Amino acid sequence: MADLTAAHWRKSTRSSSNGGNCVEVAGNLPGIVGVRDSKDPAGPALVFGPAAWRAFVAQLPEQH
Repeated sequence: MADLTAAHWRKSTRSSSNGGNCVEVAGNLPGIVGVRDSKDPAGPALVFGPAAWRAFVAQLPEQH
């Protein structure tokens, strides 16, 4: 299990300030990228390797 205690979580700048259905990403940890539900910050988080995260993000549709 990855240690996420030093994670600096961030939401997309496109997220609304009223909560919503958002994810937060922590990219400041060496060798891993953490992803969690912004509505449940104490809940479980997913952990990806940097290459897997880049591959995932590359497949997302571009937003305008």
